[in-house]
Amino acid sequence: MGLLAKGMVVAFLVFTIINVDFAGGIYADIKNWIQTTLNWYYVSLVCGFFFLCTWLTFGRLGNLRLGADEEKPEFSFFSWFAMLFGAGMGIAMLFWSIAEPIYHFQGNPFITMAGVEAKSAEAAQVAMRISFFHWGFHGWAIYAVAGLAMAYFAFRKGLPLTIRSALYPLLGDRIYGPTGHAVDLLGVFATIFGVATSLGLGVAQMNAGLNYLFGLEISVINQVVLILVISVAATFSAVSGVAKGIRILSELNIKLTTVLFAFFLFAGPTVYLLGFYVTSVGDYLWNMIPMGFWTDPNPESQWQGWWTVFYWGWYISWAPFVGMFIARISRGRTVREFLLGVILVPCLVSFLWLSLFGGTALHMELYGNGGIVDAVNNDLTTALYVTLEALNVEWATWAMAALATLMILTWFVTSADSGTLVICTLLSMGNENPPARFRIVWGVGVGAVAAVLLLAGGLKALQAASIAAALPFSIVMIMMIVGLLSSMISNPEYQSAPVADTDSQDEEGPANAEVSATS
Repeated sequence: MGLLAKGMVVAFLVFTIINVDFAGGIYADIKNWIQTTLNWYYVSLVCGFFFLCTWLTFGRLGNLRLGADEEKPEFSFFSWFAMLFGAGMGIAMLFWSIAEPIYHFQGNPFITMAGVEAKSAEAAQVAMRISFFHWGFHGWAIYAVAGLAMAYFAFRKGLPLTIRSALYPLLGDRIYGPTGHAVDLLGVFATIFGVATSLGLGVAQMNAGLNYLFGLEISVINQVVLILVISVAATFSAVSGVAKGIRILSELNIKLTTVLFAFFLFAGPTVYLLGFYVTSVGDYLWNMIPMGFWTDPNPESQWQGWWTVFYWGWYISWAPFVGMFIARISRGRTVREFLLGVILVPCLVSFLWLSLFGGTALHMELYGNGGIVDAVNNDLTTALYVTLEALNVEWATWAMAALATLMILTWFVTSADSGTLVICTLLSMGNENPPARFRIVWGVGVGAVAAVLLLAGGLKALQAASIAAALPFSIVMIMMIVGLLSSMISNPEYQSAPVADTDSQDEEGPANAEVSATS
């Protein structure tokens, strides 16, 4: 299976390099068709994921432990959360936390339907609500569904930690044959293109940061070179494994993020930002259900396709990667603890991130000298650095810009090495510690895909690749849900689920207990 995957990736790279313009057009056509034709499908599917997670969290199945009944988590809460956060969003949040609210501030269907004037205070509130929606519970529910299904069958049923294991109730022993290989290959390609998209976004912003700090020209060639160089560093981290390289980098990311949060909070309009955060959370909670089910009735409008459908497709393309990674680090957690940790905590931090970064930019446009809208419209990769400059804290502006660029680097490495580890695990039939040579080959391979997509069309090609890769895997996710529910409900524990001992959830403990396939 590994040779087949390598061959297909090489074929993709060669085809795209030889036919750059033609390939870019194909990727754009695929994305446009999905965005204009299947918006109803993505909206319905993701709402279903959200309600499923809600039911499992508050139902009796929430007491089930992902492992033996007395098993304790391998990682402390802090390490667990740091790795959750790093795998699922860090590099993308740095890219979009200012750019997205500013985009919506200038116009979107929701302010049109409400009769709100663009670029007004009311438009700023709607813009933040939409941003919360795209980075909120619905998106993380996608990760949670994929991760829970893999963790349940791996740690509760003793099957390999792979996507195919979640289909055992449907396929039986066929998961070990060609059908199972095909399922995991879909996950591999969704992961490759999903991670490549984020790496492409991150390196474009990193190029902007190096331009601000040192005058390095913003160009696709420089971005390709950065991708290749950083991919090598990410590969070394992946070879170190989860307990060393990935955990250490994830904890560093959290600390650096906290420093940048504090700078925006205290250098920016502090009282406004705190109030904006509270108001925006309430506004989002009040509106998230109708927003979740909304489909754009205007066939000529491309807003929902460019934003919501892209995000849901992006999350789904990341689901094999993030789902397997959070499953790998969540052994010993209960279903309820897993779902609350995966959905609730990262979302609240995302909301704070958007409020501090995006809220500062919106405040500048409403009550300051502005300039952020122009920066986003001209080159959205510069939005973070233009906002830092506009805060006008002379002693700290350059230092914070350097810190932000360092964060992009560390988030880049964390995302790349986590993705590499997941790809290798899938291709080695669930081996949680795949050989180092696999990690090296695929670490370089993911970077190469990101570089080629940048050459083929920049941001639009990256978006197209992730959305196209997500469509077939969304069908696999539906099958995973059917398999998970049929296994959970048919077992005796559905009638009398064991009550979890939560007194020592913060303790680190062994995660290598044998679990019977019929527990």
